[in-house]
Amino acid sequence: MILFVLVYFGGVLTIVSPCNLPVLPFVFARADRPFVSSGLPLLVGMAATFAVVASLAAVGGGWVVEANQYGRLAALALLALFGVTLLFPSLSDRMTRPLVALGARLSQAVDQGGEPSGSTILPSLLLGVATGLLWAPCAGPVLGLILTGAALHGANLQTSLLLAAYAAGAATSLALALLVGGRVFTAMKRSLGVGQWVRRGLGAAVLVAVVAIMFGFDTGFLTRVSLGSTASLEQDLLDRFHTAQGAEPSTGGVMSGSPAMMSSNAHLAGPANSAAHPEQLPIEDTLPSLSGVVEWLNSPPLTVEGLEAKVVLVDFWTYSCINCLREIPYVRAWAEKYKDRGLVVIGVHTPEFAFERNVDNVKKAVSELKIGYPVAIDNDYAVWRAFENQYWPALYFIDAQGHVRHHHFGEGEYDQSERVIQQLLVEAGKPDVSAGGLVTVNASGAEAAADTKDAQSPETYIGYNRAEHFASPGGKVQDAPHIYLAGTPRLNEWGLSGDWTIGGEHADLDAKDGSIVYRFHARDVHLVLGPALDGAAVPFRVTIDGAPPGDSHGADVDDEGRGVVTEQRLYQLVRQSGAIADHTFEIHFLDPGVQAYAFTFG
Repeated sequence: MILFVLVYFGGVLTIVSPCNLPVLPFVFARADRPFVSSGLPLLVGMAATFAVVASLAAVGGGWVVEANQYGRLAALALLALFGVTLLFPSLSDRMTRPLVALGARLSQAVDQGGEPSGSTILPSLLLGVATGLLWAPCAGPVLGLILTGAALHGANLQTSLLLAAYAAGAATSLALALLVGGRVFTAMKRSLGVGQWVRRGLGAAVLVAVVAIMFGFDTGFLTRVSLGSTASLEQDLLDRFHTAQGAEPSTGGVMSGSPAMMSSNAHLAGPANSAAHPEQLPIEDTLPSLSGVVEWLNSPPLTVEGLEAKVVLVDFWTYSCINCLREIPYVRAWAEKYKDRGLVVIGVHTPEFAFERNVDNVKKAVSELKIGYPVAIDNDYAVWRAFENQYWPALYFIDAQGHVRHHHFGEGEYDQSERVIQQLLVEAGKPDVSAGGLVTVNASGAEAAADTKDAQSPETYIGYNRAEHFASPGGKVQDAPHIYLAGTPRLNEWGLSGDWTIGGEHADLDAKDGSIVYRFHARDVHLVLGPALDGAAVPFRVTIDGAPPGDSHGADVDDEGRGVVTEQRLYQLVRQSGAIADHTFEIHFLDPGVQAYAFTFG
């Protein structure tokens, strides 16, 4: 119940969110009309469109973002037309005659000597639809919580109710604006008699707002000058709510939709469960269904029935996750060592970024990582939800009777995990394999273990949905090209330089000679990158404190810092050979067309 109240309040706050300020003239433009025939249809159209767009985002994934961009353009065109009709009443009269006639026929309620009741309902409803299309992309962390929960755990009744509560909150604030605005309009007309000029002024305001939205001023300039930004307030409320539920505070935007780097070195999507001690292996659950897998690699489809009498290790991973990559050498070694002794290892690849849904990308990663055990392509999060999992990486240990007996989230404790495997094999009647000792792993590149003793920089996302600590002067401009200056970031801050478009998931470089700067404290620096076009190559150069990295270069650059982005994956850019200290990292792209997703450190 508390969450529903919080979500409703988040919806109420959206009216003073900076990127919604240009929408308010559209609302006040109807404030001088009767609420039932004008204001109420506007609210209905706005709430319905908002709910549809948000629901599609929850269910459909990334494609609806593109679809909504077309809807956004259509909305801008409609609202521009509305502004012109306010400026020129005669044009408005001619254009609305068909709507007036249609409204009259539909309502069959033409008042003698007055306007048909439908004369304002249909235009107001259309205006509400347009407003909803513009309102949806502006929602803040609260809506991010709802949509992330739907993406991770599936759209359900709770998702629909939360979206309804959010839309109701937004509609409430709009209704108040209409009521207050109506009184203001009435007073102005009574005292000044300038109703027509007010109408034209609102038309001009609408056109200015359309231009502001079209060129991104609504999310750039207004964000910087407005005193009504609510994102921090929403996030603070979410953090307080999350803490009150007994979970870790939001150290990486957890509740606003981003996985976080926790002390267990796991990507977090919810509260942690503590793992059992190896000597105590209670029954935690039963092996859930493996149905819903898009495709199986290295194996025919596996089922719960087909795994009877087998000890099973399920590993949730995704190929651009550095924590997953550092764990894979151990999982690979266990699969090889115990495959003839009754162990079946299943890697469940559940994507974090859109490009990880591309099965060809996963196949290439599986080949390069030399993974020979079965891999389930879990693009629809079916297995993830069946396990009620919330982490990358996550290990689940299942005994020969199909019971989940142990789990571990994140990197580390590999000896303990292998002893659990050995114990479950012994329980299954296999010969005691503990006398053979434990596996030894000598990993290199991105798979090498992190230097956790002196890593002080957190995982950092580039896309605005989960971005934090952005230090470029003026802040982020969402979904529009913008010239940035990197500035001078402090520890764990970052900035952009050059012509970039920051999207929800990643930033795109629109012109050559663009850079990303990060002030970090860690041994390793990784960055998830990809070319915007398949087959394209984007050369880059890395510097540390303004100089080539030399012996501190990563696996994907040479000692001069030169490298090339050729595919969508994690790139290791720095591996320091000396003492760890605060340094300024910069990656300079020589050509446009690169997409940057997230920094990770180790």
